[in-house]
Amino acid sequence: MKQLEALGYRCTRAAASLGEWDIIAIGASDTRLVQVKCNRRPGSAEMARLRAFQCGELVSKEVWVYKDGKPREPIIEILRDQ
Repeated sequence: MKQLEALGYRCTRAAASLGEWDIIAIGASDTRLVQVKCNRRPGSAEMARLRAFQCGELVSKEVWVYKDGKPREPIIEILRDQ
């Protein structure tokens, strides 16, 4: 969230919830839905749910994977609708 807030987004955290997204980041011109993982991407079933999530054109669906030893450099994958 700190990385997104530094870019000017207002963030809400819902980690460990039953919903698809851990962070909802609202900016002046767009919104980012972020799923955060450590060391690995989500499994195929979870990725399918994330891709199938319906949202507007100005909403970015993203998976951020943080690797051990690189806590400030996530691998960011932008998901496209199926």
